[in-house]
Amino acid sequence: MRYFMKLSLILVCWGAIGSSESAAESRDVVVVANVENKNIRLDKREVRNLFMGNTIDVVLEPVSLPPETLTRAVFNTKIIGLTESRIQSYWSQMRFSGRSKPPKEMQDVENLLAYISTHKGTVAFFPADVPIPDNLTVVYQTRQ
Repeated sequence: MRYFMKLSLILVCWGAIGSSESAAESRDVVVVANVENKNIRLDKREVRNLFMGNTIDVVLEPVSLPPETLTRAVFNTKIIGLTESRIQSYWSQMRFSGRSKPPKEMQDVENLLAYISTHKGTVAFFPADVPIPDNLTVVYQTRQ
């Protein structure tokens, strides 16, 4: 009986891990900016470059959610194409060499939305189901 209970617990935990992985893969994100030009659109490469500290034609300040959020994990997977640990390693190298620093982080979606709503020239990513205020512009989305 003990063996059966342990096996059941292992299977339940495995199922929870598997389902959260597939949920993360199916989630979508939108990249939103506080800009004057409401017609601006970015492609995936530009969004990746922007959030990895590289320059693009549009001057925007990226702002991010903290590493432990599901939305950031989805963004890293679908847009950046790197794991959080690889991204942290990259930023350590950039800071050490004095070339760049990572995006500012806000603690949750509500604070992030409030921050970019009041700071012109900022850009951030959100879960696709978050209502976006009219003063902000969706510049990229993973679901097309």
